[in-house]
Amino acid sequence: MAYEEQKEKLLAELEKKSKNKTKFYFNDLAKILGEKPRAAKKIVNELVDEGKLVFWSSGSTTMYSLPGTGKQAHAEGED
Repeated sequence: MAYEEQKEKLLAELEKKSKNKTKFYFNDLAKILGEKPRAAKKIVNELVDEGKLVFWSSGSTTMYSLPGTGKQAHAEGED
């Protein structure tokens, strides 16, 4: 699957799932892509750089979400 197609597939799947869940672990994203962690990390990092994904960290856990979704985004004025 082409690189751009994988990015579109990931974003479409996250939009569909974001009705129930707003934050996703990296392993969830890699599973959606069907890639090994190294290849998935490149795709996820590029989406973060493009502003299509944002990451949230508690210090010990990093999660990813679509921009402006979830309680944390509203609390920080990101909406």
